[in-house]
Amino acid sequence: MAYTRMTAAEAAALIKNGENIALSGFTPSGAAKAVTKELAKVAVAEHEAGRPFQVGIFTGASTGQSTDGDLANAQAIRYRAPYTTNADFRKHVNLGEIAYNDIHLSQMAQELRYGFMGEVDWAILEVCDLEEGETTCRAYLTSAGGISPTAARLAKRVILEHNRFHSPDAKYLHDVYELQDPPCRQPIPIVKVDDRIGTPYVEIDARKVVGVVECDIPDEARAFKGPDPVTTQIGNNVAEFLASDMKRGIIPPTFLPLQSGVGTTANAILAALSMDKNIPDFNIFTEVLQDAVVEMMLHGRVRKASACSLTVTNESLMKVYGNMDYFRQHLTLRPSEVSNSPELIRRLGVIAINTALECDIYGNANSTHICGTKMMNGIGGSGDFERNAYISIFTCPSVAKGGAISSIVPMVSHHDHTEHDVNVIVTEQGVADLRGKSPMQRARCIIENCAHPDYRQLLWDYLKIARGGQTPHCLTAAFAFHDTLARKGDMHLTDFSEYVK
Repeated sequence: MAYTRMTAAEAAALIKNGENIALSGFTPSGAAKAVTKELAKVAVAEHEAGRPFQVGIFTGASTGQSTDGDLANAQAIRYRAPYTTNADFRKHVNLGEIAYNDIHLSQMAQELRYGFMGEVDWAILEVCDLEEGETTCRAYLTSAGGISPTAARLAKRVILEHNRFHSPDAKYLHDVYELQDPPCRQPIPIVKVDDRIGTPYVEIDARKVVGVVECDIPDEARAFKGPDPVTTQIGNNVAEFLASDMKRGIIPPTFLPLQSGVGTTANAILAALSMDKNIPDFNIFTEVLQDAVVEMMLHGRVRKASACSLTVTNESLMKVYGNMDYFRQHLTLRPSEVSNSPELIRRLGVIAINTALECDIYGNANSTHICGTKMMNGIGGSGDFERNAYISIFTCPSVAKGGAISSIVPMVSHHDHTEHDVNVIVTEQGVADLRGKSPMQRARCIIENCAHPDYRQLLWDYLKIARGGQTPHCLTAAFAFHDTLARKGDMHLTDFSEYVK
């Protein structure tokens, strides 16, 4: 049975104001692109005609410019969840124009199933292949899992973007599995990184498939900057710390699966681990794979990898597709509620390494908001991993903006990860091992080991004026660094006497 073929514009014209759309993908990888780009044009035309047009967007994580960026610029997004990194979308969120719900990525699919976000009117899935059955469609995903199985099952209607940019062999990477809902949820039967428990396809009621859009559009994942002296040193510090834990017997001699965030620092850390001869070949259990991991897998440094997304450049993606006989045996792509499952992170003993915007002297971390108010990126899956990890590590440069900003502050301006979930903080200055330490012990450790020398005395000065019980603070001065930055443009100029009378 052949399903109806239609253009992206024809598909977009079916979507009405006020409807909710669930999308494939996880990061720009695997995200629907053709229909959303046309939908932005619909929104512009409707607004010019004086008519309202906005939709709700549900995704696995961030998407690319063709979705988050174009729709945000077209004033077409009423509500959006969860994570995003798009600069245009960020601008409109910070202007207060979009209702943005930044939830943990492991929770997105289940919150849709629970009905927390309303009905799903449409699912738009990017596929590399499909079986057009009369009663059941088997849709094979491209470079990411995301929330696709839940999106397809809950949606009233489904549009498939058959993107021929992707190799049809991408199907061999996927293990599609949807969790049961309480009170009958069973354990996820995964005990090894490479266990497969589902199917290679998303199963869809064929009656819901209203059309297939044929397209040929590259993924919109971007390359990250190469390592610099600061990120290289952070990477070396992380590698030395983990090697030391192995030597002490805290980490098993076989090592443990690693999770790392996205970006330049994450790549630098992976490079350092790859070069450290004290660390054996290891497995990856994470949410996204970057270019660095693809290379490490090809060289055998990473044995097995499990993720939700291939967040790689298109050049690296072609390497995967060109070596599919190898990668189908060593790489598994999963839905986000499996790749980010707290249950599995704890069971497998994952070592989690993520990036913070700032950390405070007691070990709290902010990974999302600048000066407490302006959203930079969402929390992503960092909370899923850090709270449940065997060891939870946060990294950041000790300073930013040429030294005008200290990344170690008296109190974080926004809480994403509490002191209860952060084991280790690493900057280019050194490593603060917070395990087994009281708040004051953590404060001394972080200031001594992680703060930039230009800010250490200011942080010691804050401790002198801090008062209280277990976790001393001076509430009038706790945000003095941030207030000084806002007023004077440089945290170096902080004068606590302005805040303590």
